[in-house]
Amino acid sequence: MKKSWIDLQNAAEDFRFLLNRGYPRKASLDLVGNRYTLGKAERDLLHRGVFSDKDSNLRKRKKVSLSKIRNKALAIDGYNILITIEAGLSGSPLILGDDGFIRDISGLSSRYKPTELTGKAIQLILHCLKRLKPRDTLFLFDAPMSKSGVLAKEVRELLKNEGIQGDAQTHPYPEKILNEFSGIIATSDTAILDRSRKVIDLAGEILKGYGYLNSLISFERKKP
Repeated sequence: MKKSWIDLQNAAEDFRFLLNRGYPRKASLDLVGNRYTLGKAERDLLHRGVFSDKDSNLRKRKKVSLSKIRNKALAIDGYNILITIEAGLSGSPLILGDDGFIRDISGLSSRYKPTELTGKAIQLILHCLKRLKPRDTLFLFDAPMSKSGVLAKEVRELLKNEGIQGDAQTHPYPEKILNEFSGIIATSDTAILDRSRKVIDLAGEILKGYGYLNSLISFERKKP
């Protein structure tokens, strides 16, 4: 990061202040970013980590522990979870949001391509599922993204080989399925979180459990 950590902390506090008073998110980020002459990576940190108290508290109330997925239907926002886990495995920056969810700041969602870490990330997810035993699991991948069909097929075969009840599908708009899903959803996507009933931070919990949070950043809140 180009700016000092103190500058970033102050920028985060100012951004949160504006959000808590109802100012538009984009305009607030532009204002704070310009005030502190922040670069893109620094603005991405704020965008993915700082939220109004209202939004943060609403999401925290929906968040459940991993143990709650036992014998429940689980839907996994495929690319969202994979990208975050791979970021942690590679040591790329992660941000712990005000809402309690861990996110990457790579901005790869529309440009993601499988890497040498993809297989390991999938194995970590499957190991978690075998231990926690959801009733059934649905992986959803964005159909327009490169090699989504290949990835979904690979996950389907691995689920079968591991004896895990579930499926992996591609869909042009997976968020539509996730928004209507009645079970528990694994994602850190804010738009999906805000429309879901119960959510888990699957990527964050997996990275925490295996000790891959060395690159985690969080913004301390100033005491009143």
